[in-house]
Amino acid sequence: MSENLHNPNFNKHGYIQVYTGNGKGKTTASLGLSLRALGRGWSVLIIMFTKGGSNYGELFSFANLSEEIKKRFKIVNAGSTRIVYKNNMDETDKIEVQKGWQIAKEAISKNEYQLVILDEINIAIDLGLIDLNEVLEVLKNKPTDLEIVLTGRCAKKEIIDIAHLVSEINPIKHYWDIGVSAREGVEY
Repeated sequence: MSENLHNPNFNKHGYIQVYTGNGKGKTTASLGLSLRALGRGWSVLIIMFTKGGSNYGELFSFANLSEEIKKRFKIVNAGSTRIVYKNNMDETDKIEVQKGWQIAKEAISKNEYQLVILDEINIAIDLGLIDLNEVLEVLKNKPTDLEIVLTGRCAKKEIIDIAHLVSEINPIKHYWDIGVSAREGVEY
């Protein structure tokens, strides 16, 4: 394999990407990007904010990656035992989210990965679990070759302003509207 396939820094710059909006597919898009990057020899960190528990299909898939890929991949669940909303937040949620944010900040400052995905960080910021200004400071001072992805509804204007790529995913039609519940293997 060409050396360039294992060096994501050749002739490129790391950018800030945001996947936001009320539609389905923000996390899915970022996970697809992680698989693409892993396939090219990149090291990848995913922090899953505000999503608790372990009953996510992607976690089962990532647990079965090859040993070679596992050496370049880390996923951190930074949530309690449930998905966090404004009406069910408690102190445990803030503690778990802050633990994940500390891991993210350290990994970013040490430039340990080529791709860092901050899944649902927009929600964590919107809920006041992570300080917007602190996130902006980390993003503005990230290593130049590091790619960072932020997902979740409610992306703040300040995040959108400094991002290089912003995709807003909006629903046109969703089967939830006719009463279909979240389905194993599709939504989780």
